[in-house]
Amino acid sequence: MEETFNRFLDEYLTVWKNSSLPELKMMISGEYQAREITNGKISDFGYDESIRGWEQGFNFVKGNKGSWELTVIDRIKIREHEVMAIILARLVLDGKILETSNLFFQTFTYDFGWKLIRSYIEAGIPVSQFE
Repeated sequence: MEETFNRFLDEYLTVWKNSSLPELKMMISGEYQAREITNGKISDFGYDESIRGWEQGFNFVKGNKGSWELTVIDRIKIREHEVMAIILARLVLDGKILETSNLFFQTFTYDFGWKLIRSYIEAGIPVSQFE
């Protein structure tokens, strides 16, 4: 199971780095639920809102000729068919990392293939916290 997850996670990160929304949609469960914290404000959302958010983010990156710097901090097996990946996402524009980053705690489940099922996101963290 660990081997299949690691391959999936590598593919997931490649899709993210390529800002490929059609591929990403297939990697997220229709039952997806998330919570994002930005400047202390809590926002809960599901699959549809998530896809709209990814679309906006991907369009911003492509429109500004940017790129993603993604770092997997850890992988934690939660249950028999669930793994959490902790991912630090930084946006690079004009060769410079933006001053804030996002920390994703993403839970993936296996049911006829790996899918992202839950996320907890700390958004707008100063990059200096990770240096």
